[in-house]
Amino acid sequence: MTTTPPYLKKGDTIGLVCPAGYMPVEKIQTCISVLMEWGYRVKAGNTIGSQYNYFSGTDEQRLEDLQQMLDDDTVKAILCARGGYGVGRIIDCLNFKRFKKNPKWIIGFSDITVLHSHIYNRFKIASLHAPMAAAFNDEEYKNDYVQSLKQALEGKRSNYVCEINAYNKLGTAGGKLVGGNLSLISHLVGTPSDINTIDKILFIEDVGEYIYNTDRMLYQLKRSGKFDKLKGLIIGGFTEAKDTTIPFGKGIYEVIYDVVKDYNYPTCFQFPVGHCRENYALKVGVDYELKVGKKKVSLKEI
Repeated sequence: MTTTPPYLKKGDTIGLVCPAGYMPVEKIQTCISVLMEWGYRVKAGNTIGSQYNYFSGTDEQRLEDLQQMLDDDTVKAILCARGGYGVGRIIDCLNFKRFKKNPKWIIGFSDITVLHSHIYNRFKIASLHAPMAAAFNDEEYKNDYVQSLKQALEGKRSNYVCEINAYNKLGTAGGKLVGGNLSLISHLVGTPSDINTIDKILFIEDVGEYIYNTDRMLYQLKRSGKFDKLKGLIIGGFTEAKDTTIPFGKGIYEVIYDVVKDYNYPTCFQFPVGHCRENYALKVGVDYELKVGKKKVSLKEI
């Protein structure tokens, strides 16, 4: 049974942290302003605008910042300003004792997949795979995807629709939604944060990967049984895919299709989630219904 953190109300506080890669503070300002316009208070962590080489602080600084937000009962949600890399370096040092007693929404994607997977699989607490700070810039906070984050925080049930794809496998499935960034999911195999996909709807996405490396990660999941007992599969954006000097010989979605084509559950390709503008908020660990039809695809929270 999944525990769903309380939804937010006007005046609640959202903590803002950078638990992984560095992000200049000026790229976060619009996000802070819009969150306040939505009616929330914002508590900026010490890692906002902080830098230590690639990271937003040392491992110790990022750990302390996130830990303080997890333990602060006045903070009702934690929005990770960006992903990048770094959560896997500190995840085993985090103490979730107070968080388990007073769950709050953890928000983000990309490297934040580590948090989503760890929190759901260890504690059965839902979290939000959703746009982060950069998505608010250049008035993009007005688009449907950033607005879907606002609606999710307010407790509105999502019902997303997307176009069909030639690689889709038709059908209807219901189950708890899990997933995130393919690179992180594959690297979590065999760790305490490993994702459990049995009887789940799995979604995957990625950015900037070589096609052969995507193929390798998919086979990692296939060989470790992650595709065997799914209820449904959602393939999100695989943006900025790169090829080698000697071409791999297939496009990115053809590569994915070849790995998953023999499974019988509903599968949809190019769902709007990932490292792109089209990135709907998805509640990890919550029940959804996936319908892959001849004319449209829908993913509805149930």
